Amino acid sequence: MTSGASLDGPLAWNLAGLLGDVPGAERVYPVGGVTIDLGEDLHLAAPIDGQVRLVRTNRGILAGASLHTALALTCSRCLRDVELPVDIQLQEEFLPSLDLTTGRPLPTDEEPEVARLTDHHEVDLETPVREAIQLAEPIAPLCRPDCRGLCVVCGERLDEGNHDHPDDDIDPRLDALRGFNPDDSS
Repeated sequence: MTSGASLDGPLAWNLAGLLGDVPGAERVYPVGGVTIDLGEDLHLAAPIDGQVRLVRTNRGILAGASLHTALALTCSRCLRDVELPVDIQLQEEFLPSLDLTTGRPLPTDEEPEVARLTDHHEVDLETPVREAIQLAEPIAPLCRPDCRGLCVVCGERLDEGNHDHPDDDIDPRLDALRGFNPDDSS
């Protein structure tokens, strides 16, 4: 096993040497302090850290990543800023796009949807990592499970201050319902 630093980008490595090794050979690369663009509506609250393990298979390269980061979100009930920790486990096989010895393009017709190494024998994990982080985003993030949200009268957070608002502003047409209690059996 060989460890080394990233060669071509924060989540990209040149694997020409590993492609020349026997199946089972591997390289392990640390990932630290990496930031990537997640799109307009999603942002990292912490850089991506972890480790990438690249193993030579009889067909190409098996990339495995164990990464950790955090997302900057807004609580869907009280609108507080929230940092959501995200752990990512990736495993994907990448096949070469060029023959290592001749430099000729390899046929891709049989498996057009499989991930490919670049023409420079590089694996780039930025897209799979971005997609995994985007999939980890919750539909309705909460600052805590018992978040009470916002007061419907004043708009302040229900866990801050007094929310016993006078009900003088009730529509006069609904005044007859003021004493209604659906649990009364009378």
